[in-house]
Amino acid sequence: EKLKQASVLVVGAGGLGSPVLYYLTGAGIGRIGIVDDDKVSLSNLPRQVVHNTGSLGGNKVDSALEQLSALNPEVIFDVHTDRLTRNNAEYLIRERQVVVDCTDNLETRFLLNEVCAHLEIPLVYGAVFEFEGQVSVFDAKRGPCLRCMIQDIPQPGAVPDPERHGLLNTVPGVIGMLQATEVLKLLLGIGEPLIGKLVLYDSLTVSLQ
Repeated sequence: EKLKQASVLVVGAGGLGSPVLYYLTGAGIGRIGIVDDDKVSLSNLPRQVVHNTGSLGGNKVDSALEQLSALNPEVIFDVHTDRLTRNNAEYLIRERQVVVDCTDNLETRFLLNEVCAHLEIPLVYGAVFEFEGQVSVFDAKRGPCLRCMIQDIPQPGAVPDPERHGLLNTVPGVIGMLQATEVLKLLLGIGEPLIGKLVLYDSLTVSLQ
């Protein structure tokens, strides 16, 4: 019943968003918002498993909606093809209980962090690179936020461009499932959410720190 009454926003319907959306939909979250302005390309498919070849060239949110609605038609989906910006962020976030960061750039991550901290809404963070990933929960009411971990946006070129580096396609699946787990823990009030903790995953050694 708690999950059925819950409302979650997932920003990004790509490598991280795919497993997050699948498992939250399967869990029966009552309302799920999806924000992504990108289109499906062939290079996405190895890791972005919510899409398929029939969706190539189409909007990611529409592709995700088709797959997820077939999985659980009881879920209400709000899809947004606009990019998350300072103009629309608070409108998209304010009615949600949890926001999931499945983006791939620090500018959007910082904006999500800022708005979620202002609205006192937990933000479930995930990031991947090559063979590694990170997961945390930023809840301004109970612990640090993203700005506590990364104070300023790095200079151009300081952070490797994800489009130019390979990524083991299973890594987003692992991190996305961990993010979905944190969402469920927050909504159900169970366990110990990763507030004030950063989990580091290394696929080459199969280690979590």
